Amino acid sequence: MDLKEKIRVIEGFPKPGISFKDITTLLEDPEAFQYAIKQLAQFCRERAVDIVVGVESRGFILGAPLAYELGLGFVLIRKRGKLPGEVLSVEYELEYGTDALEIHKDAVKPGMRVVLVDDLLATGGTIGAAAKLVEQVGAEISGFAFLIELEALKGRQNLEGYDIFTLVKYDK
Repeated sequence: MDLKEKIRVIEGFPKPGISFKDITTLLEDPEAFQYAIKQLAQFCRERAVDIVVGVESRGFILGAPLAYELGLGFVLIRKRGKLPGEVLSVEYELEYGTDALEIHKDAVKPGMRVVLVDDLLATGGTIGAAAKLVEQVGAEISGFAFLIELEALKGRQNLEGYDIFTLVKYDK
């Protein structure tokens, strides 16, 4: 199945010069959505993953059904201040300024094999920060799974040493 045909591209959103990849059209198509989850699951099965971790917010849309397909638990990584209880936090650089991600301190155990899931690999900054959180607790990153990769932004190069799987690639 060609998933690229199921993703709507909106030029100039949210601002001029941006080519927005809208996954809502893929999610609306049950066959395409199921196909995407099954492909991501195959990547995870080949790595004997123990738990799926999704990055806010579209990583939740893919990560939860992926965990269900694999019969595994699902862990949330959220932006600062969104999780109750004790959290680990990491700050990371944005184009203009910084942001922070958090995970519950007890959500991932040392030695667990984790796959980190998000909808889009762009520069790799957010997923790199998420990986730092998971590694802080002594877990192992088995891989990163994405629906889309924007190759021109070279995120893969910023994540050297990690196993990266993407279903659809765009050059911009």
